[in-house]
Amino acid sequence: MLYPTPVAKLIDSFSKLPGIGIKTATRLAFHTISMTDEEVNEFAKNLLAAKRELTYCSICGNLTDEDPCAICQDQTRDGSLILVVEASKDVSAMEKIQEYKGRYHVLHGLISPMQGIGPDDINLKSLINRLMDDQVQEVIIATNATADGEATSMYVSRLLKPAGIKVTRLARGLAVGSDIEYADEVTLLRAIENRTEL
Repeated sequence: MLYPTPVAKLIDSFSKLPGIGIKTATRLAFHTISMTDEEVNEFAKNLLAAKRELTYCSICGNLTDEDPCAICQDQTRDGSLILVVEASKDVSAMEKIQEYKGRYHVLHGLISPMQGIGPDDINLKSLINRLMDDQVQEVIIATNATADGEATSMYVSRLLKPAGIKVTRLARGLAVGSDIEYADEVTLLRAIENRTEL
């Protein structure tokens, strides 16, 4: 079905968001059209504010509205630990569990030879600069368990080990509530390797 041009453009804009297919984009577009002018203005204002007011922390690379970010400013955090993640949303996920008390480093992507993304294309140089400080004793790599995540993990590990810094990786295994029969081989292998004593 053909929609009026403004609706078609709105659908096209929503469909460019990750994980949004054409049906969801259409639903979002029609929902937006049904909103009041005040609600649409507030929505647009929030979009613009997020785009204009946010920046990346000059120390860790996390998304922030102040530089350095609140985590880097927090003197109670353990400066001897740095958890390396792919994106700012991973920092938020780790902070929700309220157990990790070290610092972070956000790579803003992963090494991906298939996509032409090399070590110079992600936020690695600033990590190396941070490690010049003798305070850092361990770097925990927390990239996703994908081919690119594993490649990035191995690269960072090989880069840092000669400096005498301990490099560890988050444990991997079966998710809580998952069935063994549906788990893939890599997940099962990680679950066996990372087993703990009861």
